[in-house]
Amino acid sequence: MRRAIAVATASCAVLLAGCGASPDRDAPAAGASPTALAAKAAKAAAPVHPVPHGRGSRVAEDFNGDGHRDLVLNDLVKGPEQRLGDDAGIGVVYGAKPPRALDPSVRQLLTPARNAARTEGVLPAAFDAEAACDLDKDGYADLVVTTDPPFNGTGMPPVPLQILFGGSDGLTGKAVKLRIPDRARFGNEWPDHPVCGDFDGDGANDLAVTASGGRLSHLRGPFTRAGAPRAAAGALPGAGPVLVSPDLAPDVNGDGYDDLVSATRPHEPGTAERATLLLGGPAGPGRPGGAYTFKAVKARPGDLPAGEEAPVTHVLRYADFDGDSKPDTVVRTHRGETTDVITYRSSAAGKTITFSTAVFSAGQG
Repeated sequence: MRRAIAVATASCAVLLAGCGASPDRDAPAAGASPTALAAKAAKAAAPVHPVPHGRGSRVAEDFNGDGHRDLVLNDLVKGPEQRLGDDAGIGVVYGAKPPRALDPSVRQLLTPARNAARTEGVLPAAFDAEAACDLDKDGYADLVVTTDPPFNGTGMPPVPLQILFGGSDGLTGKAVKLRIPDRARFGNEWPDHPVCGDFDGDGANDLAVTASGGRLSHLRGPFTRAGAPRAAAGALPGAGPVLVSPDLAPDVNGDGYDDLVSATRPHEPGTAERATLLLGGPAGPGRPGGAYTFKAVKARPGDLPAGEEAPVTHVLRYADFDGDSKPDTVVRTHRGETTDVITYRSSAAGKTITFSTAVFSAGQG
């Protein structure tokens, strides 16, 4: 989920937040003045609505348990006065009933000050979403974030990962630190690249986390609200320096165990790339599964906002947001140094929702 895309200027503190048949109708015209952009932004910005109360669900990445998948965004643009400050935080756009599927007016800003756990009394400056699944088996998805705890460089570093637990109100409260038992760690590298999955087939989500020397830590779920796994054995060999979830279906070979992808570098969503499949099983992930190929997903012309000759657009997510069992596309368009625009396109005919990440840094998050 981590993406390094950039920042916003003053003229785009708030941009589009709405939906329609096409993103073009609401996008600013090419060459519009900063004053015109700001006026249109103020007019178009949707108010923040409360997060709907859910009762729990089995939908992936459903933090408030209302049965609709939610969208997590890293690398939010910052206001001009915050451009040199710490990480702006994590944006969450909550799901809605089809055909809308995502509602930018139901959004949430997660920040270190409000939501991170302290280490040695210090709040982290970095705060990035890494993985999402229901770790405590209560019907609400949880969010795994990575931080930058203080470390003197000697010996085994602290675990930088924290868990924000979901509930009927979504992601609220303080995160807890992920607990990795010493027996499950190996070497002196930072535990990183967490991936969710039921790798041992017991019906509870686990976490796989990188260790040193081509090993991984398999943390068996369910997890306690204190961040501890149900069990964890020694670190498993055979993994690369990066762990990734397979595209779309986590159980690649349909044997009842979720699988894992081992790679030499982080995978850019939407790009074709070859990696190595690690098959799940009763002992966890690690059995060699041969080569694995991420398929390319291209942004279509309708995914691109108007007013740009050559926008830089990346696919962020390729997943089912409207519940029709067909993958939908979420793309991010970086407009120079002005703003980042998110466009969601349903697999159903032509339905789009467009909004800017700037809404999270405009006092409305």
